[in-house]
Amino acid sequence: MKICVVLSIIILCSFQAAFSQIKTGRNQPFDANWKFKKGKGIDAKATNFNDSNWRKLDVPHDWSIEDLTESLTDTSRGLSSRGLSSRGPFYKNAIGKNATAFTVGGTAWYRKHFVLDKSAKDKKVYVQFDGVYMNSDVWINGHHLGNHPNGYTAFGYDLTAFLNPVGKENVIAVEVKNEGDNSRWYSGSGIYRHVWLNIVNPTQIENWGVQIVSSKVSEQSAEISISTKIKNLIADISLTTELYSTDNKLVATNTTQLSKENKVEQTIILKNPKLWDIGNPNLYKANMILKQNGKIIDEYTQKFGIRSIHFDAETGFTLNGKSIKLKGTCIHHDNGVLGAMAIDRAEERKIELLKNNGYNAVRFAHNPYSAEILDACDRLGILVINEAFDMWNINKTPDDYADYFKDWWQKDLTSMIQKDVNHPSIIMWSIGNEIPEVVDSLGYETSKKLADFVRNLDASRPVTAAIPFHIPLMKRKKWDETAPSFAPLDVGGYNYAMQYYEKDHQKFPKRVMMATEYFPPKALENWNAVEKNPYVIGVFSWAGIDYLGEAGIGLARTKGTNQKWNGFVEDFMSPQWPIFNSYTGELDLIGNKKSASYYLDVVWRRSKIEMMVHRPLPKGYKEQTGFYGFPDELKSWTWTGHENDSLQVRVFTRSSSVKLELNGKIIAEKTLEKGSITTTFKVPYIAGKLIAHCYEGDKEVASETITTAGKPVAVRLKPDRATINASKNDLAYINVEIVDEFGNVVPSVDNVLVKFNIEGNGKIIGVGNANPRDMSSFQKPEKKVFQGRGLAIVQPTGKSGETIIKAEAQGLKSGVIKIKTY
Repeated sequence: MKICVVLSIIILCSFQAAFSQIKTGRNQPFDANWKFKKGKGIDAKATNFNDSNWRKLDVPHDWSIEDLTESLTDTSRGLSSRGLSSRGPFYKNAIGKNATAFTVGGTAWYRKHFVLDKSAKDKKVYVQFDGVYMNSDVWINGHHLGNHPNGYTAFGYDLTAFLNPVGKENVIAVEVKNEGDNSRWYSGSGIYRHVWLNIVNPTQIENWGVQIVSSKVSEQSAEISISTKIKNLIADISLTTELYSTDNKLVATNTTQLSKENKVEQTIILKNPKLWDIGNPNLYKANMILKQNGKIIDEYTQKFGIRSIHFDAETGFTLNGKSIKLKGTCIHHDNGVLGAMAIDRAEERKIELLKNNGYNAVRFAHNPYSAEILDACDRLGILVINEAFDMWNINKTPDDYADYFKDWWQKDLTSMIQKDVNHPSIIMWSIGNEIPEVVDSLGYETSKKLADFVRNLDASRPVTAAIPFHIPLMKRKKWDETAPSFAPLDVGGYNYAMQYYEKDHQKFPKRVMMATEYFPPKALENWNAVEKNPYVIGVFSWAGIDYLGEAGIGLARTKGTNQKWNGFVEDFMSPQWPIFNSYTGELDLIGNKKSASYYLDVVWRRSKIEMMVHRPLPKGYKEQTGFYGFPDELKSWTWTGHENDSLQVRVFTRSSSVKLELNGKIIAEKTLEKGSITTTFKVPYIAGKLIAHCYEGDKEVASETITTAGKPVAVRLKPDRATINASKNDLAYINVEIVDEFGNVVPSVDNVLVKFNIEGNGKIIGVGNANPRDMSSFQKPEKKVFQGRGLAIVQPTGKSGETIIKAEAQGLKSGVIKIKTY
């Protein structure tokens, strides 16, 4: 009898530990303790399905970034172990090939068991998925809730009618189908963003039901219009809105008694507001309190910023009445070695990297992004073009979103705008990127339809789209036939088409233009057009950060002098194993500057001089760069084994002349050609110190020194932050460096394997380097460095305390650091 009692207690404790009861509240994290199983032929929607042997994990989760193994047996996708990379996630015969980074999709299931607390009795219960790639079906306790094809828009379901009584177990099941050839870049697979549970009273403020718009904005006052949607309105209801300042002080209130209307419009005049801008991204908070007979029945909190935006061809873009030229770039949604996992800190770091490298704007290509990355843009002061679609009616790949567009575009646009409308960082909505039918009657009709729909949801921001130079050419049409495509837009997006600016301005003098994409080597020409013409408001390079997929389109290639170059499409866009990342970024996959970034620093006058040295080419070989790429050059004067070889040295500067000094002796001098910021030298490699001096006339205005590094002696670890939050939503990014005895990074080290050991309250969830050809694992606790550098990412376990990370490499002194979590 005692044994039975003990066993009962153990079972009960285990049950409670696995299914902690969920209490009433908004935006409750629903990320933890999911069960996961990949494979076709599974039918796991039933409540009593046995998932006891399934893998346990937390979301966000991306199965496509995980290691493939020799036991891969997904015959439904024609996969076998042949063609696998060395322990990484790559497969040579993957359906998406180089476009999706040679990674594998497929079908998988997620299941979560949960119990509602007694406080949830008589409440409404909603689940919200921020992003599932793609084509998901959701069941609760065996009841099908719906299908959601789009892999990037948030969606949710009302669970209430199908839940078991409080205290009883419920099971939510999600089938995810990333099948076929459905993307032009790495999408990831699975529930890769957060999941939330909302448990509220039947009479409630709608999720995403609050819209806040600032008007008549000045430093003296601003008119704040707040629109709030109420669901299941009953008698004796009032809505009080409280506004809190950036330092969390109550600055204004407004109370409205509700009658029959389920939408409440309130206006507050705020004196001496602190405006949101890119230098001072001040954020306010609105707290909406719903009461019945004086008793609180719901609360809803919404952050917002007070700012004005204006666009016209005479003054360009102004923010709070001040002219701003958009120094922008495009990014894809992946987080490098983490794949598509939208962990909060990963999203924030991406924006930090852009801000720290001089960008003031970003274009989200080519789909809606997470709330967390937009929160980061709000906090850090980065302007956003928020883009909805990469295709409309016509497929770009055989199985992409065009298959669903007709039935889903309104729902997906509504989801994106209602979710994101209160972010002050967003200054434009984009309805499409390089749409194939953009110069046809179908495209003209669709463009107008989408633009009108967006304005109906939010009239406070302009609508744009990215129209490229090549689509009219492919259809044997003239650029002039894009006029109806631009007509529905408030701002014209030009992809690689700056050559048409002046001609279009003559025909359409009120059209506002920008480079929604441009080739990074053409940064100077594109920026010159911005500085020259007020109607050209900015530029967005392709791309700011290396991303997974479109493998190698920016990577310089070498061939023997007798080998033939076949053109950009065949040499740079066709599948070339083993290359997995685009290499078009101004920053590399782990966040370090590449040549294009240093060049851009000079273009934008952030730096007076930058010097790059070309990696020595093997004898009998020549190099070719594509439209997106720079030569294979880096900031290094460490080329052991190439003594006295003639190396190419490029200097970027806006100065009139440059002198090169090697080991105390001036060895060359050049005057820059008019309109150019680049000059090239041939320099024999001799170890020591190479200095570039730049001059205006006889006056030296700046210099840069590159010194030969010594032999590698140690591994050095440098965390982005030594103290982080214990939440699994925070991360520590640890830069790994191979250094000489003086602490200089040794950039000639490419193949040293670093092994990591971790103890304490953290785990390594990603390792990486910038090498686009290194197809080894992103998840094993080891990785080779590239150009002397690597990266390890540590995630807290949820406990406060200390984590010790040690990095070892053969023949080198180990590196050790401590990360504190609180």
